[in-house]
Amino acid sequence: MADARRSLPSLDALLRSEPGRRAAASLGRPLLKRCLAVTLGEVRAAASEGAEPPAADDILARACQRASRIASGLTPVINATGVILHTNLGRAPIPPEAARAAARAAVSYADLEVDRETGKRGKRGGRAEELLIALTGAEDALVVNNCAAALMLALAALAKRKEVLVSRGELIEIGGEFRIPDIMGASGAKLVEVGTTNRTRIGDYRAAATERTGALLKVHPSNYRVVGFTAEANAKDLAALADKRGLPFIYDVGSGLLAHGHGMPPDEPSVTDALADGAGLVLCSGDKLLGGPQAGIVVGRAELVGKLRRHPIARAVRIDAMQVAALEQVLQMYATGRDDDIPVHRMLRETAESVHHRAQALCEELGGDLEHAHVHKCQSVVGGGSTPGASLPSYGIRVTVPDPAGFAARLRVGTPSVFCRVEEGAVLLDLRTVAPTEEPHLARALIYALEGDDLDED
Repeated sequence: MADARRSLPSLDALLRSEPGRRAAASLGRPLLKRCLAVTLGEVRAAASEGAEPPAADDILARACQRASRIASGLTPVINATGVILHTNLGRAPIPPEAARAAARAAVSYADLEVDRETGKRGKRGGRAEELLIALTGAEDALVVNNCAAALMLALAALAKRKEVLVSRGELIEIGGEFRIPDIMGASGAKLVEVGTTNRTRIGDYRAAATERTGALLKVHPSNYRVVGFTAEANAKDLAALADKRGLPFIYDVGSGLLAHGHGMPPDEPSVTDALADGAGLVLCSGDKLLGGPQAGIVVGRAELVGKLRRHPIARAVRIDAMQVAALEQVLQMYATGRDDDIPVHRMLRETAESVHHRAQALCEELGGDLEHAHVHKCQSVVGGGSTPGASLPSYGIRVTVPDPAGFAARLRVGTPSVFCRVEEGAVLLDLRTVAPTEEPHLARALIYALEGDDLDED
């Protein structure tokens, strides 16, 4: 087998070959070289396990395929999973006007951090922050890169080298294996767990507070639910205890629901409710239920927000021009009563009857080409670490094929790319998360994916 590995072409020989030179001209020599090195490494590892080494042309083809995937950049996809805030697909799609604002900020200079009237340095994100103050009634606001950054900044600015009290039942883990205790450790604050996983009372916080305590922290468990024999300290009681002790009360509500009235479950906390309950700082994400770009939003008391704004970490986690531009547009839509036009809200508010009508029309359109497709009742979810356990009645297209996983894979790698669900031996495409303008493209993708499937097979 060692001889087989020695028979493999060298990376340099593949690059110097005529097909290699053509591929390097198209994809870029540095990228192709990198992909060839990775591919050759995989081939050598497989050969050491007894696999027959592929021909040189096959090795180059595999490397080119890998390089093409990288060179193509982010690919727009049709989300037919029924998960509205699909983290792996980018969470909230922003409104077209927000996308246009971000594009304008990207291709030209902008008044990102300057006051046009005075010519002096201004506040980055100042307009978005003014809109947040107007929409929530907070004394001040600050916008940073994401919610985890907002939490780390708040803890570093208010409780570095001090103890922060948080319920054991709220030590959440967010995407990518990032955990609240790890974020707290990185901020320099010391975690003090109070209560138990399923029951934490205000008395637990009261008993744990000492002269070393720097803040009280409440974290909404936005990606799971603890049910059964449970108890938690409410925000009003925590705010009262914090005020009595002269401590800041930080409430990470997570999902970015500004106010109720959007069809959200009553136990999903809103930013305005958290402020009304007395939280000194309220933190949330911009790309979840708010329906905007990735951002970390902080609202609350002016003295506390000011400490965050002046902290050195604030510069390290600041928002960029494109995020600012998109967020401004989304917040302006709230301010002018146009939040129904925000894509996430459209998906949340669309009735099951409306989704059923769209599914029926698409199924009829596919009738001649996809006779094994049927309208199917299903359930959509909010996703993205928001309203766990809650679902929305929906409808989709259920496609019966011999190899559902293979069919779903062809949909993913096709043009356009489509992500769906595989359930009960069939492919399911939930129409709630498919925009009406995407339906013709979805139909085309389904027909293309049929190649290679024998639908007459039982």
